Amino acid sequence: MTKTAFIGLGVMGYPMAGHLASNGHDVTVYNRTTTKAEAWVKEHGGTMADTPAKAADGCDVVFACVGNDNDLRTVVYGDDGILSGMKKGAIFCDHTTASAIVAREIDAKAREFGIGFLDGPVSGGQAGAENGQLTVMVGGEKKDFDVAEPVIQAYAKAVTLLGAAGAGQLTKMVNQICCAGLVQGLGEGFAFAKAAGLDAKKVADVISKGAAQSWQMDNRAETMIDDKFDFGFAVQWMRKDLGIALAEARINRANLPATALVDQLYAQVTAMGGARWDTSSLIRLLNRGG
Repeated sequence: MTKTAFIGLGVMGYPMAGHLASNGHDVTVYNRTTTKAEAWVKEHGGTMADTPAKAADGCDVVFACVGNDNDLRTVVYGDDGILSGMKKGAIFCDHTTASAIVAREIDAKAREFGIGFLDGPVSGGQAGAENGQLTVMVGGEKKDFDVAEPVIQAYAKAVTLLGAAGAGQLTKMVNQICCAGLVQGLGEGFAFAKAAGLDAKKVADVISKGAAQSWQMDNRAETMIDDKFDFGFAVQWMRKDLGIALAEARINRANLPATALVDQLYAQVTAMGGARWDTSSLIRLLNRGG
């Protein structure tokens, strides 16, 4: 049993913290909306705190999963922040999908407190969090990773150390760049199938057994064809992630023409009222002549 805290009980953090508890860890939770924390404690046991600092007090490993860079800074810094509550030698592992810049910034500040830091964004979506099958991409020092990794296993199918602080966030950017291209490719393919008069579901079934197979194909083809998008990873969050990747590309001079195009297409989906639709909703633009 490890004494832990989990900061942020959104669609990802709520089940992730639950897996920590069900695996025998001592968990204290904090959430900006206290009713969510109260519901979590009622369901999973453990305790709740009214500030991130109080949640982190005395913990060996503290986790966070919030919205963006600014949300992260809000819960990490200040008298009520995570770092001020943590004991020296403890480890802070952040699962927020954020920038590599903020990851390196927090790493430097954590070192001043004598605290280890890992940036560990995840892939697998809400279903992966609920089923304990997330892929975790980690940046940080190996000695900290070796301590935190067995705890992270409570909600992960794969946990990999990829380099120094920021490497986890950079790898998540690669993941989102790839997903954006895959979803656009599927949308174009199935829109073409429809225009050609083919049975798109039969097409999906056969090509999913060949070189076109992917997680997106296996999990989104049928719902894309059925025009159903009220689930999964929301367009507004993908736009945030692609914005992070495009900003990083301006720094490292990577060329991302397709990613920039898909981001513009997601802007059009948002204008259609689709900010909360699943990312596979790109096909709606194609089916409407967009």
